[in-house]
Amino acid sequence: MSNPKPIVVVGSINADLVATVEHIPLVGETITGRSFQIHPGGKGANQAVAVARLSYPVKMIGRLGNDAYGELLKSHLQEAGVDISAIQTTEGSSGTALILVSSAGENCIVVIPGANALVTAADIAANIATIREAGMVLAQLEIPIETVAYLAEVCAREGIPLMLDPAPAVTLPRKLLDSVAWFTPNETEAAFFLRDLIPSAPAESPKEIATALKAAGLHNVVLKLGARGAFLSGETTEVQIASFPVKAIDSTAAGDTFNGAFATGLMMGKTETEAASFAAAAAAISVTRAGAQPSMPSFDEVNSLLARGEQR
Repeated sequence: MSNPKPIVVVGSINADLVATVEHIPLVGETITGRSFQIHPGGKGANQAVAVARLSYPVKMIGRLGNDAYGELLKSHLQEAGVDISAIQTTEGSSGTALILVSSAGENCIVVIPGANALVTAADIAANIATIREAGMVLAQLEIPIETVAYLAEVCAREGIPLMLDPAPAVTLPRKLLDSVAWFTPNETEAAFFLRDLIPSAPAESPKEIATALKAAGLHNVVLKLGARGAFLSGETTEVQIASFPVKAIDSTAAGDTFNGAFATGLMMGKTETEAASFAAAAAAISVTRAGAQPSMPSFDEVNSLLARGEQR
């Protein structure tokens, strides 16, 4: 593909500080941890890296703090192949997530938005040329809702399709939802938006949920179903996307991998169904490896899994 239009990701960049412990401490309790690691994270950064790992051009708009984590996170994005020219550095801390994981697999997480909370409409306006050259824009909800709403307005005005990963789920302005080309919740998030938009909707199956969300005004819906694949309800297609039989060891950022790969597939000219299968394969590979961004597959790896024809 010659001179492909890049994917532009607007969203969060975090340092995940992960401590493994025997059990989650009680209030006032001090315990000794087993290990500690720092991982690059944030839903925006995860999705940008997912695209880059598939060898598709991607640019990111976001903010980092002028702390040590900021430099680490910026370097990681650049090394992954993400264009970081629109990432600004601001006074204060970068976004961080403090994560405790017990031996039983339980966790507790404290997210400190840091610089992510300072991504504003001014950042979107300052990078309007970057957005105008995009083939698709990806967004999530770990930056201020007002910023995402302005981004949606800009994308609608400029005719750029916006893919929204509505996580963490919060009530969104109707005008924002009307401007979303692709809405990609998981089942928990979909249940929240159904209650919020149409509380009386009798939706239980993936098809019923997607149909209800579209009846509420959303244009295209991909319902991410984890190990059960996904349900696609697009412009002309309504189909269950099969999953791949893999041995999962860590599902962290599987949804972000799906979004990045789905957008990449669409930009490569795949049909909606082909792009969703491509995304399901990418997500399946990611869960077989530890970590978020380190687990994301290459283009060749995804094609190899698809070629084996092992969807179920």
